[in-house]
Amino acid sequence: MIDKNILITGGAGFIGSNICYKLYENNNVSVIDNLSTGNIENIKELVDKNKITFFKNSINDYDFLKKVFTNVDYVLHQAAIPSVPRSVADPISSNEANITGTLKVLMAARDSGVKKLVFASSSSVYGDTPTLPKKEDMSTNPLSPYAITKLAAEKYCEVFTDLYDLDTVSLRYFNVYGPRQDPKSQYAAVVPKFIKNVQNNKPPVIYGDGEQTRGFTFVDDVVQANIKSLESNSCGVYNISGGYQTTVNELAEIISDLYDFNKDFIYDSERPGDIKHSYADISNAEKYINYKPHYDLKEGLEITKEWYDERNNK
Repeated sequence: MIDKNILITGGAGFIGSNICYKLYENNNVSVIDNLSTGNIENIKELVDKNKITFFKNSINDYDFLKKVFTNVDYVLHQAAIPSVPRSVADPISSNEANITGTLKVLMAARDSGVKKLVFASSSSVYGDTPTLPKKEDMSTNPLSPYAITKLAAEKYCEVFTDLYDLDTVSLRYFNVYGPRQDPKSQYAAVVPKFIKNVQNNKPPVIYGDGEQTRGFTFVDDVVQANIKSLESNSCGVYNISGGYQTTVNELAEIISDLYDFNKDFIYDSERPGDIKHSYADISNAEKYINYKPHYDLKEGLEITKEWYDERNNK
C-alpha cells in the first residue's frame, strides 16, 4: 500500500494506532478519534512530527466526516466502544458509538466517493454456538449489546455494498492482543490484565474455571488483515485469528512462565455475556484476502511483554 489517502477512525486506539505505524511512511494517513477510549499517547510521536493528520472529533458528526472524507481513498473503521462488560453496563452508549457511528461513517464514505471501507467487527457475534471452529456462514447468536452492535454494523456494511456500490469488508477479530493495549481500564482485555498483575507480583484473575477457549490474535496480524483487505478485490465478512485455540488457563501459564511467576491463579465467577468457547476457521480470509497469520501465541506474548516492560520501567 503506497501513496494512498487513508483515514483511520479510532486511530488513537489499540489496533488503530498499530495500523497508523504500519501505513504512515508510504501513505497520507489521517486519524479521527474523540479519545473516549483511545489514547493520544499511542500516536503522539506521529502527530507531533506531522507524520499523520489528527482530528479529535466524534464519528457521529456526519457533516465533519463528509468534509474530512473528501479525497480519501480508503477508510479503516476501527472506532468503537470495545467492551462486552461496558456494553452490558451501558448499552445505549455502545449502540450510539458502534451502530449509529458506523452508519454515519458509511454514509460519509458513500457520499465522498471512498473506494473501500474495512470495518472492525468481532468474534462475539457468534455467541455461544456450539459448533467449532466458527465459520462465517454459520448462524450468529450475540450474547451482549456489544456483540449486537457489531453484527448490526456488519449488516449495514453489506447493505451499503449491495445498494450503493461501496466496497466493504468486515473483519471478525478474535481476541486481539499486543503493544499499545491499555491494561489500566476496568474493561481491559485479558492479556494486558494478566501481564499487569504479574508485573505487580499479583496472580492473574480468571473468570470461571479457566477452561474457556479463545483464538488469540497478535495485533500485527490484524494490521496485516486490514491492509490485505484494502489490496484485495473481495468484499464480505472474514474471520481474523492466529489460527490456534488456547484456554485461558494456558494463557495465564505462558505469561507466568515469561515472568518466572509462581503464585496460584485467582478464580472468580463467570461474567455475564462472556462466551465459553471461541475458535476461528480462517480459510476464507486466506483464500479471498490472502491473509496468513505470522505469529504464534508465545512469540506474540514475548513481543508484548517487552513492550509493557519498557513502559513499566519508565
